[in-house]
Amino acid sequence: MSVTHAPETADVLRRQDPELAEILLGELERQSTSLQLIAAENFSSPAVLAALGSPLANKYAEGYPGARHHGGCEIVDVAERIAVDRAKALFGAEHANVQAHSGSSAVLAAYAALLRPGDTVLALGLPYGGHLTHGSPANFSGRWFDFVGYGVDAETGLIDHEQVRTLARSHRPKAIVCGSIAYPRHIDYAFFREVADEVGAYLIADAAHPIGLVAGGAAPSPVPYADVVCATTHKVLRGPRGGMILCGSELAERVDRAVFPFTQGGAQMHTIAAKAVAFGEAATPAFTVYAHQVVANARVLAAGLAAEGLVVTTGGTDTHLLTVDPAPLGVDGRTARGLLAAAGMVLDCCALPHGDVRGLRLGTAALTTQGMGEEEMAGVAALLAGVLRGETEGQKAREEVRELAGRFPPYPGQ
Repeated sequence: MSVTHAPETADVLRRQDPELAEILLGELERQSTSLQLIAAENFSSPAVLAALGSPLANKYAEGYPGARHHGGCEIVDVAERIAVDRAKALFGAEHANVQAHSGSSAVLAAYAALLRPGDTVLALGLPYGGHLTHGSPANFSGRWFDFVGYGVDAETGLIDHEQVRTLARSHRPKAIVCGSIAYPRHIDYAFFREVADEVGAYLIADAAHPIGLVAGGAAPSPVPYADVVCATTHKVLRGPRGGMILCGSELAERVDRAVFPFTQGGAQMHTIAAKAVAFGEAATPAFTVYAHQVVANARVLAAGLAAEGLVVTTGGTDTHLLTVDPAPLGVDGRTARGLLAAAGMVLDCCALPHGDVRGLRLGTAALTTQGMGEEEMAGVAALLAGVLRGETEGQKAREEVRELAGRFPPYPGQ
């Protein structure tokens, strides 16, 4: 049985469920003929997809290797141990929990391990790039904990370190969270460790976005500084959609119990196996080259958009993502997203600091996985700006996007 490639999987589905088979192939077509510029998305390898579609999906495995609540877990125990060992080696961590179903699940478990309802937590404010789990009133975090938000400097767009220190001293939080869904610069983990130590707080690094760059040596690691590191296994890391938690041995039992049985039930063994595959791929020299190319591409894309007149937050990027204000081209963020989507350029809106302004968030992980480099990024910047200015007619832009995507198929030969 082969489940590596989507068309082959669709052949199985076509016989059993033609309606869903067409949806699967339609999504593959969409991904293959448009430009995936969403910073949180990427293309998993065929090997990762094979593990996701494997018989391990059938196995119920509540608990941890060697201590399951179900029989017949001898083989999946090996898969989870491999995933844990590879994660520890890849990130230099004393302990890894690979069962978290998502990045949000990982953060929930970190809070459950370290905090109690009502505790004060200091985190990047949502208007400045904080995640829903960093205190949104619509999220469990904002309902269960007392969040205080820090921000960024009005001129530079960089995290206001003095404000962080002042708020920490004033509120004496139980935990400080560093991490963002839209901050394009490296985070100074040593600074946050210093502040956390000063006020007696735990330091939680939400590294969902940069963790793949960390794996490839293209971004600083939070592991030596944070008490707990929460991350996703997709995005730049190119694994399955899921989460993981890294910590020191002294917190290992608390973290594991916070994942199971406190916040989750049975582990998804097919996803854990796919995570193991991704960790193995990320440990190769080829992935190191890839991670650095992701950053190089993002910097070229940022420079190209700035040259076209868009305002690039913080003046550039150190990572795979960038945020821009398209207002100088005469459109707001939501309108710009719609125009670009019609042209086959798929990206997100995001809040921009200081003011009720919606900008655009772009990422280069997926395009880099497809094999695109700096030359293509310069072309993407010019094409994007042409669409927003109205200089490139929609159908023509769509044809240009199809041509570019066709030269760099995410799954060659399909």
